[in-house]
Amino acid sequence: MKKNKHVGSNFDDFLRGEGILEEVEVSALKSILAYLLQKEMHENSISHTEMAKRLGTSRTGLARLLDPKNYSVTLLTLNKAASILGKKLDIRLH
Repeated sequence: MKKNKHVGSNFDDFLRGEGILEEVEVSALKSILAYLLQKEMHENSISHTEMAKRLGTSRTGLARLLDPKNYSVTLLTLNKAASILGKKLDIRLH
């Protein structure tokens, strides 16, 4: 009897075969980061206007940071946003 692989690895294989694995992973990561930043802003009662001011950017710039589909965010910006929210950015390679 043949052993079944995990469903996730089969799905990864499918995405890899379609040539979109990296894009899907980046999209998921950015969605999570955007969600967590907005959640922390809400929990700390920091408005979009105030967060933009603290970041030294416009509300449009903050909107790009919080947009799950905008991947052109720098590590410097992410780190600064995390710091403003009393958090630390932790990036790991697995």
